[in-house]
Amino acid sequence: MARERVIARTVDRRGFLCCGAGLAALADSCLVPPPQPAMDESDRVPFGWTDLRVSRLCQGTAFRQSERSPDNPLGQRILKRCLELDVNFFDSSNAYGWGGAEASLGRAIRGHPRDRLVICTKVHPGRRPEGDAPSVPVPLTREFTFRECEGSLKRLGTDYVDLYILHNQDPKTPLTEIADTMDALVKSGKVRYWGVSNHTGEQVASLMAHSAKGGRKLVAGLQNYFNIIGRHTPEQAVRGIERELFPLIRQHNLGLMAFSPMGGGNIAPGRTAPPGTPLATMLNTLDEVASQLGVTRAQICIAWVLTHTEVTSSVAGAERPEHVDDNVAGSRLALPRELLAKLNTASGEYVKRTAGKKAA
Repeated sequence: MARERVIARTVDRRGFLCCGAGLAALADSCLVPPPQPAMDESDRVPFGWTDLRVSRLCQGTAFRQSERSPDNPLGQRILKRCLELDVNFFDSSNAYGWGGAEASLGRAIRGHPRDRLVICTKVHPGRRPEGDAPSVPVPLTREFTFRECEGSLKRLGTDYVDLYILHNQDPKTPLTEIADTMDALVKSGKVRYWGVSNHTGEQVASLMAHSAKGGRKLVAGLQNYFNIIGRHTPEQAVRGIERELFPLIRQHNLGLMAFSPMGGGNIAPGRTAPPGTPLATMLNTLDEVASQLGVTRAQICIAWVLTHTEVTSSVAGAERPEHVDDNVAGSRLALPRELLAKLNTASGEYVKRTAGKKAA
């Protein structure tokens, strides 16, 4: 089934620019995004080759600015706002708050029809650190992965997850062994589909080839960092997600959860950068486009990610309930061709100027 393209919708212009022309950098603080109507079937797209139909906005539960805990009332309000708007796609990990984020999501969805939700969580190849130390690496053995999956199910309050993803690479366990473990998890009924995050194209291709030869359950999707300033990471300045992973996504009809549409906060509303830097130039372009459309910078960031047909959903980390409405609006926004071209040019220039360097 061909993946549905960007949803064409009329831009809602009820938001207004209260600071006047020429102050585009202040636009986000002056725009008041209207409450969004709940999503419906037209807001759903297939997740790759699977039978999952997901909202183009996926709510993440990393909650970087607040506690990852089921006792955090702010986190509960954010997740409940997603449910009110019928956002059906949620992402978590056993490493977010070392179970706290999963428990938070589990509390929020309690009593909600399970078959109306698509729950993704991840297994991190590590365990809780002592104090502020880095997590302790743990190989993704079958025993460890099954145990972590069962812990995630308990915290989420469900007997299966729709998508179970390897959070990061495990340099010790052979990929063939990992694929066999994930195949066993799917066949056990604990997991419907599986995928990988932060893996190279070569690794994804190897997993696909191994699974196909043995009749095992194939990789269904990927989760990777991708946004208008993050089309590569500093370590992959030449290879990049577009060059390395997009061809595999098209070839195998994989789903893609593109996380961090606002570049880890670097291009979030209200953020600025020193004049003349690549980041300042990019922010100016984002604000100019947002001003022309009467929308927020956040909406432009999410809409740009979703113009790529390889991307199924944008994983956004709302930190307040009103952010959810803003992000949903972004997932429904169709960028005019000329403004999209302007954004693409600015993005390409940013990539050239920062290749091999940290964001600046």
